[in-house]
Amino acid sequence: MLDFTAIVPILFAGAVIAALIALAQAFAVRRHWRARRRFACAHRSAWLLVFVLLAILLAGMGLALRGYGLLTAEAPVATVQARQLGPQWFGVRVDFPDGTHRGADLHGDEWQLDARVIKWSPRAVALGAKPLFRVDRLSGRYREAAQAGSTIPSVIALDADSVVDLWRLKQDFPRALPWIDADYGSAAFLPLVDGGKYAVTISPLGGLVARPADATTAEKLKANDW
Repeated sequence: MLDFTAIVPILFAGAVIAALIALAQAFAVRRHWRARRRFACAHRSAWLLVFVLLAILLAGMGLALRGYGLLTAEAPVATVQARQLGPQWFGVRVDFPDGTHRGADLHGDEWQLDARVIKWSPRAVALGAKPLFRVDRLSGRYREAAQAGSTIPSVIALDADSVVDLWRLKQDFPRALPWIDADYGSAAFLPLVDGGKYAVTISPLGGLVARPADATTAEKLKANDW
């Protein structure tokens, strides 16, 4: 079974090895050039180009996959906790399964978590490839459409900046990545309540699901007509 996220370290290791071999070829090119062995110099130059391109390709693939998680079953995405700071103003903390967390202030009546999802072509799926996901952003929502249209939303980016991102590559060059069948966004939201605690998971099909994480939050949401 293919685990595209597990091969990221292998891709980076391969890139380092290819870069070291390219460096050795560069020294050989220099040595042959000084010795006026033009044929040997051209031969080494060709191998230098091959290993430089290989290092770039492997590093690019590793960067493109970095930050994505593998979907094999319904997987935990984040735990969201909120405390009210004022009218339609909440301090929110997002805890991720890897132990990291992010805090932010949100304005609105509801919180929303967005993720990017990548599904593979049928041929890749037949080889065992599973969908990938990456948490994208946290934002505040206003329940009333009129207020939402007249108020600047609070949006916090949660994904780390990457030089190369597979999702963006598919957006920019859709025909260049035929093994990716679909790339889309998924979002889940629930009302913000003081002391609320929420669990966010993602299904094997790539849909985010938000639920109250405890009975107290469930009661507060029910009191909010949710």
